[in-house]
Amino acid sequence: MSGGIYRSVNAVPGDEPDRPDEGTFFVAVDSTATLPTAASDQPLPPEVIPPTPAGTVYGRPAVAEDVEEQPAVKRSTLGNSAVMAAGSLVSRIIGFVRNMLIGMTLGKAIGDPYTSATFLPNQIYELLLGGVLTSVLIPLLVRKRKAEPDGGQLFTQRLLTLAVVSLGAAALIVTVLAPVITVIQADDKAGPAYRDLVTSLSYWILPMIFFTGLSALIGAVLNVRGHFAAPMWAPILNNLVVIATCGAFVLFYGTASGLKPGDMSPGEIALIGGGTLLGMIVQAIGLVPALRKVGFSWSWQWNPRALGLNEVGPLAGWMLLWVAANQIAVSVLARMLSGVGGGDENAGLLAFNNVFLLTMMAHGIIGVSVMTALLPKMSAAADEGRFADVSADLSRGIRLTTTALAPICVIYGVLGVPIAVTLFQGGALKYDQAFATGNVLIIAAFAVIPLSISYLCNYAFYALQGNKTVALINLPVVAVRIAGYFFVAEVMSKSLTAAGMTAANAVSYLLSAVISLSLLRRRIGRLNLGSVGRALIRVIIAAATAAVAGLLVVKILPGGDTPGRIPALLQVIVGGGVIVTSYLVAATLLKVQEVSQVVGMVRRKLGR
Repeated sequence: MSGGIYRSVNAVPGDEPDRPDEGTFFVAVDSTATLPTAASDQPLPPEVIPPTPAGTVYGRPAVAEDVEEQPAVKRSTLGNSAVMAAGSLVSRIIGFVRNMLIGMTLGKAIGDPYTSATFLPNQIYELLLGGVLTSVLIPLLVRKRKAEPDGGQLFTQRLLTLAVVSLGAAALIVTVLAPVITVIQADDKAGPAYRDLVTSLSYWILPMIFFTGLSALIGAVLNVRGHFAAPMWAPILNNLVVIATCGAFVLFYGTASGLKPGDMSPGEIALIGGGTLLGMIVQAIGLVPALRKVGFSWSWQWNPRALGLNEVGPLAGWMLLWVAANQIAVSVLARMLSGVGGGDENAGLLAFNNVFLLTMMAHGIIGVSVMTALLPKMSAAADEGRFADVSADLSRGIRLTTTALAPICVIYGVLGVPIAVTLFQGGALKYDQAFATGNVLIIAAFAVIPLSISYLCNYAFYALQGNKTVALINLPVVAVRIAGYFFVAEVMSKSLTAAGMTAANAVSYLLSAVISLSLLRRRIGRLNLGSVGRALIRVIIAAATAAVAGLLVVKILPGGDTPGRIPALLQVIVGGGVIVTSYLVAATLLKVQEVSQVVGMVRRKLGR
């Protein structure tokens, strides 16, 4: 599954992917940056795991000598970034095609349980490996690569051997326990047919845990050895296989329009579930030739004690706490949305997932780009005790992120329905469901900026070696999020449940940002929030101006509030252009200095 909701989203924001994903990251031998986990290449993630503390070296913040690059290294970095940016862009486009086809092939009634089944391997992977891989094992691989006489070859062989055994055992156990896991994930209101379909699909999809973990580890090995193309492009193979699976499903069975969960035949379940599993298998296999290219040969080396993983235990423990809290929230969300049921006017898991993908795309392209640029500087400043510089970089990052994301938020808020109709309506996915997805996207517009700011604060803590603080902050944040889910389920109608839970996410992100900024102020002193506040006021005025212009244009264009697909596409193109232009003009007149920096950042992001 590609593109994920969250995954990591629980993954290092890279592009997820697809998964999670979220920005352009690379891991060079000289420094450790975020690496997209396999989850970021999955299509369904409702929550995102904190990105790898990029800008750290061997578990400590990078200092000046770590981040200063020689001209040759800089040129290599630019080349690697261009390759990954291109792969990220292609992967995102193909990932959206994949998710569109899943919705059009399966519709809501089958798409919701399918989405629930795909959540399961992502969640379990994150608990087993995701966060630990990005925050602990990658820095360890970098250290061994530089310190060991054999370039870390034996250590890596032992690590992969342990991973093959552990992931294989975990995949086998959870697959056998699929019925038990389904009971946790599916609400009783969904009915036995819904639960049975999730279980049947899970038997096919849960073995993905093995190949997802193997793919992530191979990608880490390649990145540490300076090879970046294969890990970024391999998820595209995954997407293409799932796209072909959707095509085969339509060819042999037609779309699932009108089908209920109990109507799915064993052949239909095997095709869609097996095709999803095959996609991840092909992704993992696609990385193997690259291992030979970098001169790494794998052989069976069973010696877990020789790995010395106990030295990274405390850091891994806090990361696991972070991950576990988020995955509990994901399980609650999936369970509650599984009980929405009803007609197409009720947005469920499939709609929520599609909206989350759009949210994470905005965060990945803008927020992660800002974080990637600032984190090495913040890490070096923190290591030298220059907390005023850390504060300055953090406030600058907030201004840049907000300035860049504001027009995207306006587009989502004003054009939510036209965007959803354009992207998702068709085949088994009826207009009412696309319309309901658009309403969820409108609410998600208010979550994008708080999400990115909260992650930026996390990066500041990583620069300060505050992994424990990040994990502890996350506990009350997740508690508020889950409480919001229960509140929404009790007081809102089923048609508003997904939108309400998206609002609960937005509130939790905002809470995370407020708590983090408060603690950072105690840790590093003044945060220049006055200048941030003044900049935000100007951005809000520019965004409001753009929103008014966009609303007026949409009113004039054909389709009105309930556009068909062609009018919706016209509204997206014309309305989106008017919104962006109006925002840029208003921001320039208001002297929002970050506008020019944002334009330059986006151009670099696109590889220009």
